[in-house]
Amino acid sequence: MSSDNVATEVLVLAEHTDGTLSKTTAELITAARILGEPAVVLLVSGSSGEASGGSSDATVDALCAQLGELGVAHVVLARSPEFGLYLVTPVVQALAQLVRERKPAAVLLTASADGKEVAGRLAVLTGSGLLTDVTELHGDGTATQEIFAGSAIVASRIITGTPIYAIRRNAITSQLAVPVQPEVHTVEVLLSASARASRILDSVVEPKGNRPELTEASVVVAGGRGVGRAEDFQLLEQLADQLGGAVGASRAATDGGLYPHQFQVGQTGKSVSPQLYIACGISGAIQHRAGMQTAKNIVVINSDSTSPIFDIADFGIVGDLHEVLPQTITALRERAGS
Repeated sequence: MSSDNVATEVLVLAEHTDGTLSKTTAELITAARILGEPAVVLLVSGSSGEASGGSSDATVDALCAQLGELGVAHVVLARSPEFGLYLVTPVVQALAQLVRERKPAAVLLTASADGKEVAGRLAVLTGSGLLTDVTELHGDGTATQEIFAGSAIVASRIITGTPIYAIRRNAITSQLAVPVQPEVHTVEVLLSASARASRILDSVVEPKGNRPELTEASVVVAGGRGVGRAEDFQLLEQLADQLGGAVGASRAATDGGLYPHQFQVGQTGKSVSPQLYIACGISGAIQHRAGMQTAKNIVVINSDSTSPIFDIADFGIVGDLHEVLPQTITALRERAGS
C-alpha cells in the first residue's frame, strides 16, 4: 500500500470459523468505510508457507475470497505458530505490532467479551483511547454509545493515540460493495514472554443446534420469569424456529433454572441488536434492557400492562403468552403452508 493511503487505513479484526467469515466482520467493514479504507486483519496459525492449527492455505484463500466479495482491497495476514495456544494476548500483540508499523487511522473490533478485552489491552499497550459498545460511527470519528446500562446515549470522540472502537453486533447494517481482488500482505508476529504467561491447556466446543448464534441472529425470541416453567420455553423455541431466529432469556429466567445461562440477554449476559426482538413475560429491568434495547423492532407480550418493557416497545400485546404464542405459531405455520 502506498504511503499516501496509510493515513486513512482502518484496521478491522476479522472473526471467522471453519473458513467462513462471521456476519459481524461484514458489519465492521461497513463501519470502517465511514472512517477510511478498511484493511482486514486475519489471524493465521503457522509461519509463512506452513499449514498449522487448521489455518491451511485453502482456508486462507477462502477467507480472502470472501473478503474480496465484500469489497476489501487490502488483507493483512498476521501469522504466528502460537495463535490458539494462549489467551487473547497474541491477538493484542499482533494488533499492537500492526498499529506501530502501519499507523492506521483507527482499529475496529467486535464488542464481544473477547473483543472488549482485546480492545482494552490494545489501548493500554499503544497508549490509545478506546470506546466500547459503539452503535454508530461518524466521519469525524465521533461515536454513539449507550452508557449506564443503556439508560443514556452519548456522543464521544477519541483524542489520544490511535482510536480503537468496539462495535456492538448488529448495530451497523452491512452494505454491499463492488467485489475486488484483495492485495494480501503477510506479517510475522513474534510473541513476547509476557504474552505466553497464560496458556490454553484444553478447550471444549459446545454442540450447536440449528438455530443461529444468539448475538448474530436477526430475530430473537426471549423469555423471562413470566414464562413460568422450563418446559414452557418450548413455545418460544417453536416461535423462534418459525421465524428463523434464536432464543434468549432474562437473568431472572436463567437464575430460576428456566433456561441455560449461556442464553442470557442483558448487562451481565449477552448484548443483542436484532431486526426483531420478541420479549415474552419479561418485566424489563434496566439490566435486561441494556442488552437488547438497540433492537430495530421490539414486540412485547406481557400480562402486566405496567411492565417497564412496554416503555421501549414498538408493538405491545397485553395478554397471557401461553395463549398468544400458540395462536401466533399456528398462524405462521398456516402462512408458511399457503
